[in-house]
Amino acid sequence: MKKFYMLVVALVVTMTASAQFEQGKTYVSASLSGLDLNYNGSTKFSCGLEAKGGYFLEDNLMVLGNLGYNHVGGDDPSPDRFVVGAMGRYYIIQNGIYLGAGVNYKHSNHSYNDIMPTVEVGYAFFINRTVTIEPALYYEQSMKNHGKYSNVGLRLGLGVYLFTN
Repeated sequence: MKKFYMLVVALVVTMTASAQFEQGKTYVSASLSGLDLNYNGSTKFSCGLEAKGGYFLEDNLMVLGNLGYNHVGGDDPSPDRFVVGAMGRYYIIQNGIYLGAGVNYKHSNHSYNDIMPTVEVGYAFFINRTVTIEPALYYEQSMKNHGKYSNVGLRLGLGVYLFTN
């Protein structure tokens, strides 16, 4: 009986997600990362807040811009970092799973500047027709010091898919 219920839930989620990622739609999101849900070689604690905006160039393919703020603890000499970046997302077969790739520029007032290529895999779980909860696993590769500043983590976001028609 449990397998039947799981099948029904999976079917409902898939049907709810269909036709949500259409060309011409816009997207806004806010996400929280860190809270000891990420790892790199230099920090003991980090917390980040990020805002994203996007546009679907074609069905299932979105371009995004993002702005963010990270507070980093531990022995890091630059505890507060500002982030600006761009990325693309591809939604796999309208089921809500997405793959993303892009680049972020991180800056701190203690002469820390870093360009970080980023990849992520996530899931857009629709609460209703336009609002989603979006957990994602991500990896950021530091160009400054690979072992110390590169990040692996979990991000939890709240997204809104807006209709243009």
